[in-house]
Amino acid sequence: MIPGALMKHLDLLAVRLAEPQCNCRPNAEFGVGVGTHNHHKSEQLALESHLDALWERLGDLKRVGGLPQADADTRLQLARTLVTLGRGAEAWPLGRESFNYFLAADDFESAADACDVLFQAEQPGSTCALGQGIWLAVTCPIDPELSIELLNHVIDETAQDADGAAVAASTALFLADVRAQGQHREELMFFSTQTLSHVARQHSGVETPEQLEQWMEQLELKEPEKFLMRLRKVVEVLVRDDWWFDREALQDRLPFA
Repeated sequence: MIPGALMKHLDLLAVRLAEPQCNCRPNAEFGVGVGTHNHHKSEQLALESHLDALWERLGDLKRVGGLPQADADTRLQLARTLVTLGRGAEAWPLGRESFNYFLAADDFESAADACDVLFQAEQPGSTCALGQGIWLAVTCPIDPELSIELLNHVIDETAQDADGAAVAASTALFLADVRAQGQHREELMFFSTQTLSHVARQHSGVETPEQLEQWMEQLELKEPEKFLMRLRKVVEVLVRDDWWFDREALQDRLPFA
C-alpha cells in the first residue's frame, strides 16, 4: 500500500484540487519582445563561446592523455550545449559515447543524465534513449531530481487521455518520497504533487478530493508494486527491444544486488 508520508502529500493534492486555477498570462504591452530578443542573442553568444571552450578542453585531454572520466564528462557537456543550441544531430554521437563510458564505469547517474540529453537531442533514437534513462532512474539509486525530470518527459509527451502520464507522475511522487531527504524531499514532493494534480485534471477532469480518490483507485496508483509494473510496460514501448545494455547483468552489479 501507499506509504503514510506519501498520503500526507496526497491530502495536500486534494486541497490543491479545490483551489481556483490562475490563468495568468504575461502582459505584452511593455515592450517585452525587444528585451527578450536581445537576451536570447546574448545567451546564444555565451553558449557558442562555452562550446568553443569545451572543444578546446576535449582536444587538450586527447593531447595529454587525460582521464577517461574527464573525457566522458566533457563530451556530455558538449552534447548538452549543442542540444541547447538546437544542434541535436551533432550532439547525438557525443552523448552516446559518454553514455557508454558511464555505464561501463557503473556511474549510473551520469548514464541516466546522458539519456536525458540524448532524448532532448530529438533524433530518431531519442525516444529509445528516454526509455533507457527511465529504467536506470528507477532501478538504480540515483538523484531523485534527475529521475523525476526523466519521468516528466513521459508526462509531457503522453496524450492527455492515456494512462502513461498518470503512471509516470505517480512514480515521480513515490521516488521523491523514498529517495530524497530533508528540505530537498519536501520540495520535490511538493513539485511532484502539483504535477500529479495537473495530470489528474488533464486525464479525467478530476476536480474534487472524491474524484481524485476514485481516479487513483481506478488506475491503481496507490500501490507502488502495481504502478511500477505498469511503468515497466511504458518503458518497453519506448525502447522497442533496442536495449543498449544487459539489464540483468547491470542489476547484478548494483550495490544492493
